[in-house]
Amino acid sequence: MVTIINFEKRQSKSGKEFHALILQGGIEMVRSAETGQFYATVKRCSIPSTLDEKSCEAMIGEKLDGKIEKVSCEPYEYVVQDTGEVIELSHRWSYVPSSQSVSMPSFSIIISDSIFWSSIASSLLSFRLTRANFS
Repeated sequence: MVTIINFEKRQSKSGKEFHALILQGGIEMVRSAETGQFYATVKRCSIPSTLDEKSCEAMIGEKLDGKIEKVSCEPYEYVVQDTGEVIELSHRWSYVPSSQSVSMPSFSIIISDSIFWSSIASSLLSFRLTRANFS
Protein backbone atom coordinates (compact mmCIF):
# COMPACT_ATOMS: atom_id res chain seq x y z
CA MET A 1 0.00 0.00 0.00
CA VAL A 2 1.08 3.54 -0.71
CA THR A 3 -0.34 6.77 0.68
CA ILE A 4 -0.93 10.06 -1.12
CA ILE A 5 0.95 12.48 1.14
CA ASN A 6 0.95 15.68 -0.90
CA PHE A 7 0.73 17.19 -4.38
CA GLU A 8 2.70 19.70 -6.43
CA LYS A 9 1.80 22.05 -9.26
CA ARG A 10 4.06 21.32 -12.25
CA GLN A 11 4.45 22.40 -15.83
CA SER A 12 4.64 20.05 -18.83
CA LYS A 13 7.22 20.47 -21.61
CA SER A 14 4.47 22.15 -23.66
CA GLY A 15 3.92 24.69 -20.86
CA LYS A 16 0.59 23.34 -19.58
CA GLU A 17 0.18 23.24 -15.80
CA PHE A 18 -0.89 20.05 -14.02
CA HIS A 19 -0.82 18.55 -10.53
CA ALA A 20 1.38 15.61 -9.54
CA LEU A 21 0.40 13.46 -6.57
CA ILE A 22 3.24 12.61 -4.16
CA LEU A 23 3.09 8.97 -3.03
CA GLN A 24 4.86 7.37 -0.07
CA GLY A 25 5.33 3.67 0.66
CA GLY A 26 5.46 2.03 4.07
CA ILE A 27 8.41 2.13 6.43
CA GLU A 28 11.37 -0.08 5.55
CA MET A 29 14.43 -1.01 7.55
CA VAL A 30 17.71 -0.68 5.62
CA ARG A 31 21.22 -1.60 6.75
CA SER A 32 23.82 1.13 6.29
CA ALA A 33 26.68 0.09 4.01
CA GLU A 34 29.02 2.34 6.05
CA THR A 35 28.15 1.45 9.66
CA GLY A 36 26.19 -1.79 9.37
CA GLN A 37 23.45 -0.25 11.52
CA PHE A 38 19.79 -0.30 10.51
CA TYR A 39 17.81 2.84 9.82
CA ALA A 40 14.18 3.47 8.90
CA THR A 41 13.30 4.94 5.52
CA VAL A 42 10.38 5.27 3.12
CA LYS A 43 10.26 5.40 -0.66
CA ARG A 44 8.54 8.31 -2.37
CA CYS A 45 7.59 9.07 -5.94
CA SER A 46 5.18 11.26 -7.87
CA ILE A 47 2.57 10.54 -10.51
CA PRO A 48 0.92 13.04 -12.83
CA SER A 49 -2.81 13.64 -12.46
CA THR A 50 -5.65 15.42 -14.22
CA LEU A 51 -7.11 16.52 -10.87
CA ASP A 52 -7.65 20.13 -9.91
CA GLU A 53 -6.13 21.59 -6.72
CA LYS A 54 -9.18 20.97 -4.51
CA SER A 55 -9.42 17.33 -5.65
CA CYS A 56 -5.72 16.83 -4.97
CA GLU A 57 -6.13 18.26 -1.46
CA ALA A 58 -9.03 15.87 -0.86
CA MET A 59 -6.87 12.90 -1.95
CA ILE A 60 -4.20 13.48 0.72
CA GLY A 61 -4.26 10.54 3.12
CA GLU A 62 -5.90 8.16 0.62
CA LYS A 63 -4.26 4.74 0.27
CA LEU A 64 -3.67 2.96 -3.04
CA ASP A 65 -2.95 -0.72 -3.66
CA GLY A 66 0.55 -1.10 -5.02
CA LYS A 67 4.15 -0.33 -4.17
CA ILE A 68 7.02 1.96 -5.09
CA GLU A 69 9.85 0.24 -6.95
CA LYS A 70 13.30 1.19 -8.20
CA VAL A 71 13.37 1.48 -12.02
CA SER A 72 16.51 1.88 -14.15
CA CYS A 73 16.73 4.93 -16.40
CA GLU A 74 19.22 7.06 -18.31
CA PRO A 75 21.78 8.69 -15.97
CA TYR A 76 20.89 12.18 -14.73
CA GLU A 77 22.23 14.70 -12.23
CA TYR A 78 20.49 15.11 -8.88
CA VAL A 79 21.13 17.77 -6.25
CA VAL A 80 21.01 16.48 -2.66
CA GLN A 81 18.79 19.02 -0.89
CA ASP A 82 20.52 18.83 2.51
CA THR A 83 24.10 19.26 1.27
CA GLY A 84 23.82 20.78 -2.22
CA GLU A 85 26.02 17.96 -3.52
CA VAL A 86 25.42 17.03 -7.18
CA ILE A 87 25.37 13.28 -7.80
CA GLU A 88 24.61 11.14 -10.85
CA LEU A 89 21.76 8.65 -10.60
CA SER A 90 20.63 6.00 -13.06
CA HIS A 91 17.37 5.00 -11.40
CA ARG A 92 14.08 6.51 -10.33
CA TRP A 93 11.29 5.41 -8.01
CA SER A 94 8.02 4.49 -9.70
CA TYR A 95 4.52 3.54 -8.52
CA VAL A 96 3.51 0.02 -9.53
CA PRO A 97 -0.19 -0.79 -8.98
CA SER A 98 -1.19 -4.17 -7.57
CA SER A 99 -2.56 -6.58 -10.11
CA GLN A 100 -6.34 -6.55 -9.75
CA SER A 101 -7.33 -9.03 -12.40
CA VAL A 102 -6.30 -12.43 -13.64
CA SER A 103 -5.62 -12.72 -17.36
CA MET A 104 -7.78 -15.44 -18.79
CA PRO A 105 -7.50 -16.79 -22.33
CA SER A 106 -10.34 -15.75 -24.58
CA PHE A 107 -12.25 -18.34 -26.57
CA SER A 108 -15.68 -18.93 -28.07
CA ILE A 109 -17.77 -22.04 -27.72
CA ILE A 110 -21.39 -22.65 -28.67
CA ILE A 111 -23.33 -24.77 -26.19
CA SER A 112 -27.05 -24.55 -25.66
CA ASP A 113 -27.36 -26.58 -22.44
CA SER A 114 -28.49 -24.23 -19.65
CA ILE A 115 -27.31 -26.67 -16.93
CA PHE A 116 -23.78 -26.44 -18.40
CA TRP A 117 -23.87 -22.62 -18.35
CA SER A 118 -25.17 -22.57 -14.77
CA SER A 119 -22.26 -24.79 -13.76
CA ILE A 120 -19.74 -22.52 -15.52
CA ALA A 121 -21.21 -19.38 -13.93
CA SER A 122 -21.12 -20.99 -10.49
CA SER A 123 -17.47 -22.05 -10.97
CA LEU A 124 -16.41 -18.58 -12.09
CA LEU A 125 -18.18 -16.93 -9.15
CA SER A 126 -16.51 -19.38 -6.76
CA PHE A 127 -13.10 -18.63 -8.33
CA ARG A 128 -13.59 -14.86 -7.99
CA LEU A 129 -14.75 -15.14 -4.37
CA THR A 130 -11.81 -17.40 -3.50
CA ARG A 131 -9.33 -15.07 -5.23
CA ALA A 132 -10.79 -12.04 -3.45
CA ASN A 133 -10.07 -13.67 -0.09
CA PHE A 134 -6.36 -13.99 -1.00
CA SER A 135 -5.88 -10.46 -2.39
